[in-house]
Amino acid sequence: MTLTEQTLATVDAVLRASEGSAGQVRSLLLAQCPGLSVMQCDASDVLEEPFRSYAAIDLHLVDARGHCVQMTADLNAATGILLASGSTPV
Repeated sequence: MTLTEQTLATVDAVLRASEGSAGQVRSLLLAQCPGLSVMQCDASDVLEEPFRSYAAIDLHLVDARGHCVQMTADLNAATGILLASGSTPV
């Protein structure tokens, strides 16, 4: 499943409104976006720049179409998202 503009808008709305942990946000997103692949980790585990940053969570787009999973900035290539917590947005 590739990410759509509509799904990204839902993700954006949830992340903007949420004050919860990445785990709580993940649960909300899984309920609101069935079929969306949502992973989470500590921000220190991710070297790539986030696609977007929110109060307590960085959003990364994930491309899992090939043999190896990689981060992408291309919405058309994104097959899921990664919520990275523990960083402070710039």
